[in-house]
Amino acid sequence: MMVWIEGTPLMTDTGEFTIPPAVATLLDTSATRLAARFAATFSPETVRECLDDSYIVLAATARVHTHLYVLAERFAAERLSATITANSEAATGKPEILFVCVHNAGRSQMAAALLDHHGAGRVVVRSAGSAPVDSVNPAVVAALAELDLDVSKEFPKPLTDEVVRASDVVITMGCGDACPIYPGKRYLNWELDDPAGKDLEAARRIRDDIDARVKSLLEELLG
Repeated sequence: MMVWIEGTPLMTDTGEFTIPPAVATLLDTSATRLAARFAATFSPETVRECLDDSYIVLAATARVHTHLYVLAERFAAERLSATITANSEAATGKPEILFVCVHNAGRSQMAAALLDHHGAGRVVVRSAGSAPVDSVNPAVVAALAELDLDVSKEFPKPLTDEVVRASDVVITMGCGDACPIYPGKRYLNWELDDPAGKDLEAARRIRDDIDARVKSLLEELLG
């Protein structure tokens, strides 16, 4: 179950999961950095709640937890930034695009990387998954590397309410009706093959299909 708390990041229902004490100590340092970064908007308590929640959500699908606290800090920062955008009356001046697929390991990662590349700082790009897995598809990483796009440090992220609220355009790819619908947002659905379980050649074909769509979208958004 997801709950939106007005003015703060969404918190997910994570059951009885408890963060290990050793990890909590590592998260203390992350929380201090994030609290300083977002001091103008959020209390240290809100920042820590978002950070802990982000760690727990990622831990649910991670196979290895050794450096998960680092990813949790990055994920929390993205959620806090999205919350600011979602609750701000002032536009950023840049179109904000969200790509959503099932696992956030293939199609949405490729689309985000390609749009970020072609957009060259003129758009804000995010991606998420309705049922994220623990890592990005290696064939996808390889296919993008052929274009000198490095997504080896990216990681699948769950779909959260604040990233939808922060977006101007939400593009889904095979995840059904997982995205909440809000007025004033543009929703598109791209019918694409899923690279999961496919080889590099198949990933290339999907990459090129997405690349053409991304270029068309960018031209439409920016003229």
